[in-house]
Amino acid sequence: MNLKITGHHVEVTPAIRDYATNKLDRVIRHFDNVTSVNVILSVEKLKQKAEVTVHVRGKDIYVESDDGDMYAAIDSMVDKLDRQVLKYKQKAYDHVHDALKHQSTEL
Repeated sequence: MNLKITGHHVEVTPAIRDYATNKLDRVIRHFDNVTSVNVILSVEKLKQKAEVTVHVRGKDIYVESDDGDMYAAIDSMVDKLDRQVLKYKQKAYDHVHDALKHQSTEL
């Protein structure tokens, strides 16, 4: 998995990089097939913004969040990403089991 963290109008310090990496590892370990993760941290006036795009097989999951504090924006982004990942996994699981159920009724 490739993890890329960039800053737009903000310096990505080692502390912020470690914080974002640790938070994302918690969510990414749900998947075996993550190809890359792109994180963009930016500052617009008084808003701290965190965006992430997770590339998985067959889909890109995009989430963004903003807050007055960068760490809070990262936390909010990770929470949203976790919900999206679980939703994606449930759809994939249901799709496979529906196909298996349909296949067993044909026999």
